[in-house]
Amino acid sequence: MTTPALRPATSDDYASLIGLLQAAALPTAGLTPALTDFYVAEHGGRVVGAIGIEPYDRTALLRSAVVDPGLRGSGVGKALVRRILDHARERGLTEVFLLTTTAERYFLRFGFAPIARDEVPGGIRDSLEFREACPASAVVMRAALSTK
Repeated sequence: MTTPALRPATSDDYASLIGLLQAAALPTAGLTPALTDFYVAEHGGRVVGAIGIEPYDRTALLRSAVVDPGLRGSGVGKALVRRILDHARERGLTEVFLLTTTAERYFLRFGFAPIARDEVPGGIRDSLEFREACPASAVVMRAALSTK
């Protein structure tokens, strides 16, 4: 199989992204069809993975990291995470936060570390995903972004 191509998401990708998230039992609340600050992995004309950030001042919430089950373990997820972190740096952001119930060990390899919920900045703490979409049992993680 050829490596899926990564590209900025467009509103045409919205239905595919929602389908991938629902199939993976991940939250869709708060996603808008514009998909600003999202990237997708595409293979054979089909969206097979996605990831995005919601910027808040100089920080962002990473969300909607998902890969088609048939391609998990193939490097698609790693490429998406690296791309979105590069995108966050390009935007001048200094930290990225995420919430996870299943992928804490996975995100450690990208420089994320668990933190207490009360360490999360106000904008992210007020986001729909933080307030409602992810359970209180979700692990909160933070990565400080270097300028490379």
